Amino acid sequence: MTQTARDPALRQLVIDWLDDNYHFGDAAEMIRDDGMSFLQNGILDSLGFVQLLLFLEERLALQIDRSDLSPENFDGLGKIVTYLVAHPDYRGA
Repeated sequence: MTQTARDPALRQLVIDWLDDNYHFGDAAEMIRDDGMSFLQNGILDSLGFVQLLLFLEERLALQIDRSDLSPENFDGLGKIVTYLVAHPDYRGA
């Protein structure tokens, strides 16, 4: 079972943010696979990542270590959910 399947509320939180800020209801359709790259597939640009990270920190009341900001942790829905679920301060979406 994938991390995104284990935390569907967190997955939906990210999709809802994408819909509200970038894709106006089309994010779920655009993300055909939770492993697909947001950068390579035009889901988010670098500014969008910064905005998403700030939103997640505020909404989830946690701080993302800036040394963890890498494509391995954040370039895709599955990677974001996996990173956040493993975060020591994560208490759920």
